[in-house]
Amino acid sequence: MHDDRSITEHRLRRVLGERIRPAVRSRRRPLAVERWDAPGEPVPVSEALAAPYAPCASGDEWGRAWGTTWFKVTGTVPAEWAGRTVEAVLDLGFDRMMPGFQCEGLVHRADGSEVKALNPYNDWVRVADSAAGGERIEWYVEAASNPVLVEHAPTYEGDRLTSADRPLYRIARMDLTVFETEVWELVQDLEVLHDLMTQLGEDDARRYQILRAVDRALDEVDLDDVAGTAAAARARLAGVLAAPAHASAHRISAVGHSHIDSAWLWPLRETVRKVARTTSNMIALMDEHPGFVFAMSQAQQLDWVKTHRPALFERVKKKVADGQFVPVGGMWVESDTNMVGGEAMARQFLYGKKFFLDEFGIETRNVWLPDSFGYTAAMPQLVRLSGAQWFLTQKISWSQVNRFPHHTFWWEGIDGTRVFTHFPPVDTYNSDLGGAQLAHAARNYREKGRGSRSLVPFGWGDGGGGPTREMLARARRQRDLEGSPRVEIERPDAFFEKARAEYEDAPVWAGELYLELHRGTYTSQARTKQGNRRSESLLREAELWAATAAVRVPDFRYPYEDLERIWKTVLLHQFHDILPGSSIAWVHREARAAYEEVRRELAGITLDAQTALAGRGEEELVFNCAPHERRGIPAGGAARPRPAAQPVTVEERHGGGHVLANGRLLVEVDGRGLIVSAYDLEGGREALAPGGAANLLQVHPDFPNMWDAWDVDAFYRNKVTDLVALDSLEVTERERDSCTVTVSRTFGSSAVTQALTLRAGAKAVEITTEVDWHETEKFLKAAFPLDVKAEHTASETQFGHVHRATHTNTSWEAAKFEICAHRWIHAGEPGWGVALLNDSTYGHDVTRGMRADGGQTTTVRLSLLRAPRYPDPETDQGRHTLRYALAPGAGIGDAVREGHAFNLPERVLRGAGPVAPLLAVDDDAVVVESVKLAEDRSGDVVVRLYESRGGRAGAALSPGFPVVAAVESDLLERPLAGSAVGAPAPDGRVPLTLRPFQIVTVRLRRA
Repeated sequence: MHDDRSITEHRLRRVLGERIRPAVRSRRRPLAVERWDAPGEPVPVSEALAAPYAPCASGDEWGRAWGTTWFKVTGTVPAEWAGRTVEAVLDLGFDRMMPGFQCEGLVHRADGSEVKALNPYNDWVRVADSAAGGERIEWYVEAASNPVLVEHAPTYEGDRLTSADRPLYRIARMDLTVFETEVWELVQDLEVLHDLMTQLGEDDARRYQILRAVDRALDEVDLDDVAGTAAAARARLAGVLAAPAHASAHRISAVGHSHIDSAWLWPLRETVRKVARTTSNMIALMDEHPGFVFAMSQAQQLDWVKTHRPALFERVKKKVADGQFVPVGGMWVESDTNMVGGEAMARQFLYGKKFFLDEFGIETRNVWLPDSFGYTAAMPQLVRLSGAQWFLTQKISWSQVNRFPHHTFWWEGIDGTRVFTHFPPVDTYNSDLGGAQLAHAARNYREKGRGSRSLVPFGWGDGGGGPTREMLARARRQRDLEGSPRVEIERPDAFFEKARAEYEDAPVWAGELYLELHRGTYTSQARTKQGNRRSESLLREAELWAATAAVRVPDFRYPYEDLERIWKTVLLHQFHDILPGSSIAWVHREARAAYEEVRRELAGITLDAQTALAGRGEEELVFNCAPHERRGIPAGGAARPRPAAQPVTVEERHGGGHVLANGRLLVEVDGRGLIVSAYDLEGGREALAPGGAANLLQVHPDFPNMWDAWDVDAFYRNKVTDLVALDSLEVTERERDSCTVTVSRTFGSSAVTQALTLRAGAKAVEITTEVDWHETEKFLKAAFPLDVKAEHTASETQFGHVHRATHTNTSWEAAKFEICAHRWIHAGEPGWGVALLNDSTYGHDVTRGMRADGGQTTTVRLSLLRAPRYPDPETDQGRHTLRYALAPGAGIGDAVREGHAFNLPERVLRGAGPVAPLLAVDDDAVVVESVKLAEDRSGDVVVRLYESRGGRAGAALSPGFPVVAAVESDLLERPLAGSAVGAPAPDGRVPLTLRPFQIVTVRLRRA
């Protein structure tokens, strides 16, 4: 037979595009349209309904950036359309290539209730399945004129304060139409078969069976009467659509989904509306399709619906009860997991799962994080402690270098906990269920021969939208179709139960899930990261002192509501496009304001509690909220500090510069203002490599291939400028307890002043770097070349630390050229090491090299600032204060202790006398992460602690108050069948037994 395949395929594409799809709507009647442009920010629906509307028409321009225009749409169904299916087409000027990234609308009835949303693939509203004729229509469309910001070019449209006034959109069409159901079904038949056919091999008989059936179907189509011949054409396709899938066909669990970024190329307030639009569409789709299942994560987003759209939320609750609307994820938002602190990660689960339990009675069993930029090795333990059993992400498929070896596996965390994990091989969280994507999922699936199924999240996402009726039509046709994977719409838990049942012995991946992309997110938007770190520290303080005062001081009221509200603000801003610094300027401007308000409120809560504890008096008390004793002040207590044994001295250095010493550490600053010696006097060892200079600021060009705020590419290292030119060098503080040398430099369009401080009794030199940063597409680093032969570094992460190789033996190690650490990173040899501490920096890099003397230099650098131009062209411009410290002779335990102390400053208050700690732990390896009162308002004290050094620990927790019972609990403060917590002894001490990096939550019932 002659090969006419390409001719038929081309015929199908043309007839489908030019004749059949346009015939889905056979008649047209324009609707009357009026408009009202809301001034400023969005207004309540009631205000918009009562506004004065003016006439407008198709073709009219509308919508400045970030504006809202309300359209009043009215009309009557013609009598001659009686018995026909009637829909309105309300096209605001959509570009079908960018759903979720442009204008959108939400249709309301005259009473204010929601009908459904409008977007490029959902521009219709059903009027009647079988019209009577004469039906009156009156709708109000809340249209958001969001600018298109996906071009990856610098733009000032990302903030309403700097965006232009020009209209962005033009009304395309607002009509009543007759919807030809049979033609629409023919379109779905042909699209599914076309996609399937083009995925089959050219030597596959099934491909040619479909080709001949399509050819015959097109012969049946009268191009002048598509509607009248659609049924006959469909009959020609019935046979190939009825052929069942092979017994071995890959099985796909399709889950309706709309990944909605809580902020990104739009501000938080617009996400509130995006969520309402998507939710209303999903409920409308559920009403039409009882088998449709839609999964939605992020408790915060559903809380927005509850707050701003209470009637819509009641409809959501009904669909949850019916099993169609499925809460997933169990977190307050889909947060970043690299930089979020340990306690904040616990609260993501506490408040997320608590919301789902309180509002829906649902215990979510999975953690749903498709789009975060890598996953901490602490996550498996947190997942299990939250009561969840499964973990899902897709983002690792974006890695630049190495292909991840599994799609279904057990993920093992730093403590040994394992969680059953799935990466959808479809490689998208916005699937349209098209044949190409499903075929890719089946081909790509790496568990062939052991497992047989994968999950596909389908629906328009990022900017919202969700599944469409066309996607459901594809799912129906591909449920059991020869040549295609079998597709079943079902709940995520159903997939995980089946996947685990068939693949219980899945392989194990131990450690972090490092994304080999988006490494610049550890550094972009330094003020946002600083606000997050400091808010986490302030929350620790406020809860500790408030809990102590609530137990110790009669009539002191623990601020439950205020703390929960503040926690939720901080958790929201940990969303994976806010904390990583990859959102528009508007988002980060609001984040800075939010963090300042958090600081103000928490300072007030802390002061109130400390004042109540201190009592009236004139004794100067120093409050220590760090988890270890310092300067003689116990952890969680207040007292006069114990003076250091030796004062700090400063001398002129031969050859220029200064020498600082305190009996424990000797620091030389040369005439360039660089640290050329950091000598551990107790250990008798130099920390810095011979000839090396520490605290060396270095500037690199920073122009990645794409994703400016997200990425740094390895080639940035090819060129570097050392900042050694000096403006001034002087001793600016000379006290018994501390001494400071200040260095000033200018470079490019920027200036930097650094204060190098050594304190009495300290084993670290502190560096406060004030930068007035005005560079563009540059990367600022601070280098510390260490005389240490370190095979690996240890970087603090949530509730522990991770080891990473310093060599690049494999492509996996080479890809980790930029890494994340929390309060410290440690490089060492057996028995001696160096810690580099910070108060708000996350990005680091580590390299090593051999010297002529045979020694090895391990260079650790902090990533201080970047200057990307997209999506915020003014990223990090202006003044910054960044603090870090070098601690020679530090072991892991020292790094843990000093890292906490560096981030948790002492507070001085006058009072009657010392304040005893609320509780104490007798092993420094066991770190108290948080102390609070129980969420259920019972008055129980909740203590979360962890083993911090990677070894086993036996310790005793000594409460400073009478205790009736001590119960090991999960993250939601429910009893846990664990063995880490023993019964209280007669003296009140609670025995603890912890495995390496184990997190233990102890609930103490007060007498």
